[in-house]
Amino acid sequence: MELFSTPWWSALLAIVLIDLVLAGDNAIVIALAARNLPPDLQKRAILWGTVGAIAVRTAMTLIVVWLLKIPGLMLLGGLGLVWIAYKLLVDTGGDEHDGPVATTFWGAMKTIVIADALMGIDNVLGVAGAANGNMTLVVLGMLISVPIVVYGSQLVLQLVERFPIIIHLGAAVLAFTAAKMIVSEKLLADVFNPPAGYADLARWSVYVMCIAGVLGAGWWAAKRAAEHSSAAVDNNTGAAQ
Repeated sequence: MELFSTPWWSALLAIVLIDLVLAGDNAIVIALAARNLPPDLQKRAILWGTVGAIAVRTAMTLIVVWLLKIPGLMLLGGLGLVWIAYKLLVDTGGDEHDGPVATTFWGAMKTIVIADALMGIDNVLGVAGAANGNMTLVVLGMLISVPIVVYGSQLVLQLVERFPIIIHLGAAVLAFTAAKMIVSEKLLADVFNPPAGYADLARWSVYVMCIAGVLGAGWWAAKRAAEHSSAAVDNNTGAAQ
């Protein structure tokens, strides 16, 4: 992938969108971890905790990029990213942000770094897949995520609440990235690469199945959840009467 080429810019745009969609939860955890600190330490803890978390996540991403060069792992990573894209659409939140709260600066730092490392697996896999082995894109993606995580959590949440299509767009990008990883698997080169006459059809079929499958499954899961919720309300109303 040549520097500043169209594929390069496309990959960078995908990384930015993945960061926008997936960084919100991490930003909330960071804010909550520092909420019991004195005001003068809160901003410091958030800033330096984020820097430490980004450093850990960058190292994790570089390791994942290296691991994905091992035959078979690109396929597994792609399948894992399909699941992450699906979960992005069906997860409804809950109490996952009611995590540990620190009362000291270094306690907040530790909480932020550990929580971000554990929660950032989806982001790491998405960025590594979109970068397709380009370390410059990996580093740029991580640098872009710093201001997003530090300053953008509330903005991202407001945008998502106002324009839910952003979540679906992010899931579609993740599904597209997953498909790209699957068709790039070296073990499947005979299927997805020329001179096989059906190679183009096979590649496009994977892209369509991943994107349509994730969005369709997400829509179906949301529809079933809404039906169950409506049935529960009706049952409660009937019992009350």
